[in-house]
Amino acid sequence: MTGFGERVRSTLAQRGPLCVGVDPHPSLLADWGLPETAAGAREFGLRVVDAAATAGVGVVKPQVSFFERFGSAGYRALEDVLRTARESELLVIADAKRGDIGSTMDAYAEAWLRAGSPLEADALTVSPYLGVGVLASAASLAYAGGKGLFVLVATSNPEGVDLQRSRDASRRTVARRVLDEVTQINAAHVDDGRWGSVGVVIGATVGWADAGLAPMSPPAPILAPGFGFQGAQPGDLGAVFGDSADTVIASESRSLLSAGPGRLAETIRDRSEHYRSRQ
Repeated sequence: MTGFGERVRSTLAQRGPLCVGVDPHPSLLADWGLPETAAGAREFGLRVVDAAATAGVGVVKPQVSFFERFGSAGYRALEDVLRTARESELLVIADAKRGDIGSTMDAYAEAWLRAGSPLEADALTVSPYLGVGVLASAASLAYAGGKGLFVLVATSNPEGVDLQRSRDASRRTVARRVLDEVTQINAAHVDDGRWGSVGVVIGATVGWADAGLAPMSPPAPILAPGFGFQGAQPGDLGAVFGDSADTVIASESRSLLSAGPGRLAETIRDRSEHYRSRQ
């Protein structure tokens, strides 16, 4: 079975780094002429998936909260979007940011990463702030099933700076400590130059030196929000991520989705070409 890290590696090489966010935000539903209901979110999500597949990108990232707010009907809508995206041969990252201890974390991993689950995705975003160690069993499940995790390390929002750049007794930032512990998890599972399947989330507007970060070995995918609407541009990818640039999944949502359903596939295709021309 090909691991998730290697699947990302192949996808980035063949289709480029752009990841399309699936965010049925209330204002976008209104702009698209869709109702602010679970049915509207479903239609929105399916249109985005179709546009992403048509444009030839490789990764989509549904934001779970925008479906979850409609309760059980929203989850049914999300299930349809996840299934359709995977059937369209897109890598699907469920942006749910789950994190807990023991059997509770195991249940989250089963819900999102188990083959055949109604919510099955290719990868799940997770929070490490109950300790990276509590994610170990979820990582094992991911590796066993060809799935992946993305662990929050250094985010683009200003509220996270003080916490993530605090330093421990060894003078490592919290972000660096999380990064190092994720690297240890991957090192226990992969060798021979393969990419790890437990990736990290590092915002495109994060200064690596200030956050105390360094490239991972073995390499693993980096999910990078902050492109597009938040300010980072395709030409910034190399300057921000340096030697790790080839592992980056560049996530954009509003900057693409605001084009509307009529121009979405064209906008995604054009944006993807901007990234690929800078690789």
